[in-house]
Amino acid sequence: MHMTTSKALLTLLGVAVVGSTIAVATNAARTPGDYAFFDPIVDVHTMIDKLYVEAPDDQELQIEAINGMLEALNDPFSVYVPSDDTERFSRDLTGEYVGIGAEVNMRDGWLTIASPLDGSPAWKAGVMADDRVVAIDGESTEGQTLDELINKLIGTPNTKVTITVERGAETLDIDIIRNHIKVQAVKGFMRDGGGEGEWRYLIDPESDIAYFRLTQFTPKCSEELAGAIEHATSNAGGSLGGVILDLRFNPGGLLDEAIAIADLFISEGTIVSTKGRAYEGQVATAHRAGTLPDFPLVVLINGQSASASEVLSGALADHNRAVVIGTRSFGKGSVQSVRPLASGAGVLKLTEQYYYLPSGRLLHRKEDSTTWGVDPTPGYYMPLTNEQTSDMLLARRQQEIISKNDPEFVPVDLSDIRVVLERLNDPQLSAAERVMKHRIETGAFEPVGIEPNTPDDVALASLNDLRDQRERLLREVIRIDRRVEAVESGVPTARQDEDPKDFWPDDERVTGGTLEVRDAEGKLVAILDITGENLERWLIDADVAKPAPEPTNP
Repeated sequence: MHMTTSKALLTLLGVAVVGSTIAVATNAARTPGDYAFFDPIVDVHTMIDKLYVEAPDDQELQIEAINGMLEALNDPFSVYVPSDDTERFSRDLTGEYVGIGAEVNMRDGWLTIASPLDGSPAWKAGVMADDRVVAIDGESTEGQTLDELINKLIGTPNTKVTITVERGAETLDIDIIRNHIKVQAVKGFMRDGGGEGEWRYLIDPESDIAYFRLTQFTPKCSEELAGAIEHATSNAGGSLGGVILDLRFNPGGLLDEAIAIADLFISEGTIVSTKGRAYEGQVATAHRAGTLPDFPLVVLINGQSASASEVLSGALADHNRAVVIGTRSFGKGSVQSVRPLASGAGVLKLTEQYYYLPSGRLLHRKEDSTTWGVDPTPGYYMPLTNEQTSDMLLARRQQEIISKNDPEFVPVDLSDIRVVLERLNDPQLSAAERVMKHRIETGAFEPVGIEPNTPDDVALASLNDLRDQRERLLREVIRIDRRVEAVESGVPTARQDEDPKDFWPDDERVTGGTLEVRDAEGKLVAILDITGENLERWLIDADVAKPAPEPTNP
């Protein structure tokens, strides 16, 4: 089971967006060598505790010592969660919590309801999108942080919380009974009932094409998806013409759920394998029992599809079960285990294995990787501009909001696929619908309406993204250099300290020269050819320094 983390604009009352793959495990056994490793650390702590000029914060020292070891791994997915944060971490991990069930954000300094969740206590109590929460149980929310306010709204089941909301010119007290909240992982394209009903899945009733968006791999989301497919099949009269499965912006979740969903579509063979230094290779395989009918399948992915999303889309692609449309996925193919610390000081989320697709491709993106993640099916690479992505997400967000009796709501004829797609403003989804309809009509998948492309275009796009990142960084370096020059101009030269990382004058051209490396005794170790002008830039972060000047007699 796996998950990765990422920031979101909206906070889901204690449920953050997750995107790594998680397995809950027990503590690793200690060895005698472990204690010797900690001897100098104990010595340092003893000296700080007894001799430092001010009394240290022991808990802060402990947390930073642990974080220091993890930072040395150079792995952003291995993290320490202190005991004070384990409850929130558990909510993030499972997508389940006890609260009122609403998406919230801070707007103009006030806690604001973005949308109540389907069937939640907040929804049943009449909470609406855009309600400004000015008080909780009679205490003003002004000046408090989002986390502080969320902690007041979550709690134990069957307890009451009263929120005071401003809605237009009205001020209302709303009593809400907290209950267990399960975040809905499977969503459709639009809602019934003027935007406040159930999700609709049959996006093209004429061709019986269903659409399912999987937002996160939470517990039992495979059952949720199977139920949604069954519902859409029933609405289609007993069989589907095709399915579009949208994994874009899905940051991951539980590996077991990704395997279970893949098993719905694949009848046999490997789904994913995992390997790690402390583990024998493990392989998850598909089973014929419970496999869904062999309807055409299109999967949508993008650069924010990570971890379990990549396991699922990669397995479907490798088995030729689905056509994949979009862009290369994120490349987060590592397995984290959650291990509680024996001392009770929190939990450790530690990378222990890597994912491999049925083809043997490593999903994880390393510093020296030339390929990673999942690529679109050849010919189906379809990038979006930043503006197109922004417009699509804005339109999608409008479908997320449950807003009762919204006077600005414009109804859509859900039976007209053209009108639906125009409202959704999503070029990749529109392409997926065209491709699927062509498959239904002709019996063959073809990238209709997608600009011709090859796998080299996918690799080139990754290269250009890196080049763009490098250019942004270089431009920032240039801006900093200009600021340094401006400040230097205001400080007398005699007062300026020599830059210890300015190894030679800027007008010296070193390309084509050589660099000699000698050991501590002066013995020549290597002579290196200098092939470019960037040597000084790289030496800045290296363990080198200009030798101290020779002393001179006055």
